[in-house]
This record gives sequence, structure tokens and C-alpha cells, in this order.
Amino acid sequence: MNMNIFNHFQNIIIEIIKETFPDVDLDKSLLERITAESPRDPAHGDMATNASMILTKPLKTKPRDIAEKLVKKLNEVDDIQSAEIAGPGFINLRLSLSFWHRTLDIILDSGLKWGASDLGKGEKVNVEYVSANPTGPLHVAHGRGAVIGDVLANILTKVGYDVTKEYYVNDAGGQIDVLAKTLFLRYKEVATGEKVEIPEGLYPGEYMIDVAKKLHEQQGDSLLNKSEEEYMPILREFGIDSMLDLIKSDLALAGIKHDVFTSERSIVGRNLVEKALLDLENQGLIYEGVLEPPKGKKLDDWEARPQTLFKSTEYGDDVDRAVKKSDGTWTYFAPDIAYHYDKYNRGFKHIIDILGADHGGYVKRIKAVVTALSKDQAHCDVRLCQMVKLLKGGEIYKMSKRSGNFITLEHVINQVGTGAFRFMMLSRKSDAMLDFDIDKVIEQSKDNPVFYVQYSHARCHSVLSLASEQGIASESLLSGSDLSLLTAESELALIKKLSELPRILEQAGISRETQRIHYYVVELASVFHSLWNTGSSDSKLRFIIDGEPELTKARLSLVLATKNVLKSSLDVMGVKAINELKSNTILE
Repeated sequence: MNMNIFNHFQNIIIEIIKETFPDVDLDKSLLERITAESPRDPAHGDMATNASMILTKPLKTKPRDIAEKLVKKLNEVDDIQSAEIAGPGFINLRLSLSFWHRTLDIILDSGLKWGASDLGKGEKVNVEYVSANPTGPLHVAHGRGAVIGDVLANILTKVGYDVTKEYYVNDAGGQIDVLAKTLFLRYKEVATGEKVEIPEGLYPGEYMIDVAKKLHEQQGDSLLNKSEEEYMPILREFGIDSMLDLIKSDLALAGIKHDVFTSERSIVGRNLVEKALLDLENQGLIYEGVLEPPKGKKLDDWEARPQTLFKSTEYGDDVDRAVKKSDGTWTYFAPDIAYHYDKYNRGFKHIIDILGADHGGYVKRIKAVVTALSKDQAHCDVRLCQMVKLLKGGEIYKMSKRSGNFITLEHVINQVGTGAFRFMMLSRKSDAMLDFDIDKVIEQSKDNPVFYVQYSHARCHSVLSLASEQGIASESLLSGSDLSLLTAESELALIKKLSELPRILEQAGISRETQRIHYYVVELASVFHSLWNTGSSDSKLRFIIDGEPELTKARLSLVLATKNVLKSSLDVMGVKAINELKSNTILE
């Protein structure tokens, strides 16, 4: 059986359709639209299919008439307890108890591997995320993109892709000169002991003082006697290296480690800008022209200047894009073209960019150029991360003096813990604003989803530990438990929720929506807590029943499966599963 039970029954339905209507030519694209989904109302069954509705047009038959034929054959499938027609022609399926018990057995055998699949078939995927300019520490919004990119990479790995996690270092632009100039002023301050005012346009954060101190330890006062032409190359190099060390430290605090750091300077230095543009020119996609004035600008403010342009409108963009200015210098877009050219030449046909909300205007041009450079062999999926509104007790959180004008990622993680931070960064779709209240994130109550999920894992651990101490059952003794003894609705509800993980991960990978795994673990915790509470009110439904060792083993097996699935899900999220929650526990 396919580990994704929804795919399993979708395939069964498609085979029955082929058997029922053998003389009708049903193309692959039509059959792919036939689904097996959870019904909105669980009272309607375990699965629902739209097969009859999809087949109406090609069969030229009413959906209910089609459904009647399909239901007859679906009711003959061993794992289907009943198939019923609903509404205009939807089909609801109820699955047999034996199917759910076998599924639980598979979940137990899979352990922490449950949820994995071969969806990606080993195809290479490049996920680029964070890629903040190396000019200072990471802030909270960087942290959101970092977590979303990292978890998306984890999900894609889990479902069978060969994933590379990449960081693009923008170390060739004008911001590096600003960094070097700021560093020189801070260096001068350290060397002379005299307070220096940081002019507007430079980086005011106090973090530069620490960098300046290290620079002074290395260089002494020697740079004070050098000209700007002499000291700027030294400061650029030292500044970039120091900022990257700072950024990597922040990323490590967030539980993130990239596989590759690619330098913009190396892209430019290897003449990849020229090579990429030559490739586009050979395709007839580069020309000299004048762009229309930007929307909202008065014509007398607009200077018509010839520039070198890329025909991005041929690939769905709103306007063609400049790659070289009239003065002969590259635009910001040109190195980005070369960088994606490099990604494609490294063998990546699946390219994912996780960018900040301020990059909205970049989405179409990046997608266009990847399609053009790869001659439609590669696809670039660009995901934007909206800002984070940081709160404390419902009030806007004040900015950090150390950073200069933003709240650092390090500062927030030190207050709430890596696990809580990562968990909450996944609580909404990436393109939606996120409110992050520090007090609520560390609150130990059922209203806090981080605590709620961790508490469910801790409860599982507690039950299994108690059983082991009492000699009732250990993980090895649970092997071969009679799972058919699990017949209560609350037990079956938990088995059904456990079975959903492979589908959740595949859907999250395909849609690039990392919030799906967040929603899933919260729902799973809710179903488990519900079962726990049922046992509290009805002693017959407790996990450990005196005098009934086989039923106890079966229920403890269900607890073990829940513990494993919670941990497996949290592993994908990069959140450590907690076995025991004490007061003021920091979630790692």
C-alpha cells in the first residue's frame, strides 16, 4: 500500500473507472483531476471522491448515474466498509476497521520514517533563503524567511527530493562600501578613544563596535595612516567576513545551517554576467531600448535614456527589464540573472527563492529569466515572506539599540527559545503578515500552540515511561500487539489523524506551504488530548487497564505511534520534541 492512503484510494477509484468504462478513452490529465479527499464533515465518512462529477462530460452521463455504477464496485473492495452517493453525485467512503488497524501497524513499523515518500524521485532542488546583505545581524523578518526556507527544504527532503540549502551573499554592491566606511569610523573611535558620530546613510548599530575592536586587534593603528584607497579594500574584506560570521551565528541560533554560500563577487569575477547575457542575446532576448516612465511619474520628471534590456515580457513580465544602464554599469538585476544561470548550470531544474516582502517587483522577472536561460527546462518558484509584527503583552515591541533600527533575531530567540520561534514562524502562510507576541509564545497554557503540542508529546512520553517502570510494556513488548482491540471512536479518530502525515507533507512540498505542517501537529495534539480527556472521564478508555494486558498493549502502541509522529513532524519543523515540561521551559 502507498504510504499516502489518499493516493492509495485514488488509484483504486481510477482502476475501477477503467474497468467500469473500458470503451471510453479517458486521458491522463482528466484522471489526474479525480481526487480522494477528507470530507468537510467527518460524519460523512473517511473519504470523498469527485469522480462522478469529473466523468460527466466525457461520458455524457448524469453524475448520479455514473456514481451508482462506481458505488456498486467500490462496495466490493475489501478495505471499503461502505460507499454512498451524496448530493449531485459525490461519493463518500467509509473504510473498514481492519484497514485502519493495518495502517496503524505500518505507522508503528515506520517509526520516525513515517511521512517519508518518493514523490521527488531524487530530483535536485535548490532552495535559496535568507540571503540578507552582509551588513549586520539578522532581524526578526529575516528569521521568518529563514525558518520557512529551512522547513520547506526539510519537507522536500522528506518526500524524496535531493535538496541543496543555499545562501546568496550580496557582497559586490554599494552597500559593501557603506559597510566599510562605517567600519572605518568605528575603528577610528576604538583607536583614538574619541566618540564618533555616524552620519545618516551609514550603519548606526553598535554591533559595528565589536567588529572594529577585532579589526584594531589585527591592524593596530596602522589604518589611520593609510589613504582611503589603501584601507577600503582591507575594510571591505574584513567587514564582509565579520558580518558573515555574525549571520552564521544568528542562523545557528535559529537551528539553520546552509549547504552552500554563493558569493556575488565570485559570480561577477567568473564573468558569469557576460556569459548569461550572451546566452540571452543569442536567443534574441537582449536589445537596446528606452523604457516607458514608471507608473505615477510625471513625464517632465522622466529622462528617456537608452539601456540594454531583457525581453522579459515574452515570459509573462509586465515590462522589459534593464540589465545595463546608459553609463555602461550593470543594474542590480544583471548579477541576479548570472546567479540563476549558475544555479541552472549546476544541475538545478527546480529552483526556489524565498525572498522578503519588498521583493514583490522581482518575482516575474526572475521567473522569466530562469525560463529563458533554461529554454523552458527549469522552473523558478519565488515565495515572498511578509513582515513580522513583534509584540509583548499585546503592545508593539521597541527596537533594539544595539542593532540601530531593528529587533535582532538573536534577541528574540534568547527570550523564547529556538523551538518556539521556529514553530510560530510557521503559523501562517508566508505571504500573510504575522503577529508574534513574546509573552503569548512563552505562556504555558492550551491557548499557546507551541506548549499545546509539546505537552502532547510529553504526555505520550510520561504514559510510556510509567508503563515501562511498572513492567506492563516496553517498546519491544508492544511489538505484535492486537490492534484490532482499538475500536472506540476516539481511538479511531487518532489513528486517522496519524495516517494523514504523508499526505500533509506531500501537499506542503508541492504547494510550498510550510504552515500545513504547523496546522497538522496542532490538530494531532488536539485529537490526542481529546482521547486523554476521554480516558479521564471514562476509566474504561484509559491507556493502562488493570487486568487487561492485551488491550493495554494495544492502547500503548497507539500512544507510541502518536509520540513518534509528533516527533517526526517536529523534526521536519526543526523543533526539538520535549519529554518533560517544567515551569519556564525554554523550547529548544
